Amino acid sequence: MLRALDLSNLPDADVVALAMEGRDAAHRELIKRYERPVFSLVFRMVRNRELAEDLTQDTFVKVLSHLDRYRTDFKFSSWLFKIANNVAIDHLRRRQLDTISIHGSEHAGTIEAVESSRFDIGDESENAHDEMEAKELGSAIEQAIASLRPEYRSCILLRHVEGRSYEEIASTLDLPLGTVKTYIHRARHELRRALEHTRE
Repeated sequence: MLRALDLSNLPDADVVALAMEGRDAAHRELIKRYERPVFSLVFRMVRNRELAEDLTQDTFVKVLSHLDRYRTDFKFSSWLFKIANNVAIDHLRRRQLDTISIHGSEHAGTIEAVESSRFDIGDESENAHDEMEAKELGSAIEQAIASLRPEYRSCILLRHVEGRSYEEIASTLDLPLGTVKTYIHRARHELRRALEHTRE
């Protein structure tokens, strides 16, 4: 009988192999490793905690039900995030919800997690007037990102919130590198146009 402690030291590929054999402990280990980052990615897309929790659960149901489709020459995390992204995009296409909070994920458990999941508008030395302007700008940014096509939105979030490289985005979304660059270029153009009125 494998103990959880044994699994915690194994690489993803080995845990996946055990999960494919139907080991419940391996299923739990994969969820333990990736539940928070998947939630964070989905939350930035849909901007609703309960919905993000539901979509995160949907993601893991899909992943654990279709482990036989995972190709071991790819990183498991990239395959997982691609599925999570597709689950979120599918939902957005159906519901056309707003996205992303400039204040960071409310689910984040540490200061570092909050910092990594928000847009920074201004610095700590700003006065009350500057803070008000920053909040107005933040709201405008939220609305502008929410207006993007889901594909553009996903690429922008992965690039500018997650800090992923173009190559990582292409791998995560299973898109050609040139398509990722085009989507990001077009998204930036649309954001600049949408935020034109905020420039002084």
